[in-house]
Formats: sequence, structure tokens, C-alpha cells
Amino acid sequence: MIVAGVLIAVAGLVVMLLGRTGIPLGRLPGDFLYRGKRTTFYFPLATSLLLSVLLSLAFYVIGRMRR
Repeated sequence: MIVAGVLIAVAGLVVMLLGRTGIPLGRLPGDFLYRGKRTTFYFPLATSLLLSVLLSLAFYVIGRMRR
């Protein structure tokens, strides 16, 4: 569990640093943001799909290299 926590923290740090470099991660055209009077709802649909495709591709390549 400690390793999983460290990995999540590192992933969060990477995403935060990518946001400062000008890469619009989290602000893509398919990310939904609703701001009401007292509430804010944010759903990063496009960012989630992009990260899913990239991670799937990376794991596929790693799996093919291990054979």
C-alpha cells in the first residue's frame, strides 16, 4: 500500500508539473467545467481518455518487449 501511495503521489506531481509547462492537460476541449453560484463541477473526460490511450499504448509496448 505504501508503494501504491508513493506512485499516486508521483503521478500527481507529474501532472502538476505538466500543467506548468504549457501542456493543456486538464483543459482540453472535451473537459467539462460547470460553475454555479455556490458550486463548481469539473469532469476531465478528454484528459481521462487521452491518458487512458497513452497508458494502454505504453503497457502494450512494454508487454511486447518483455516477450
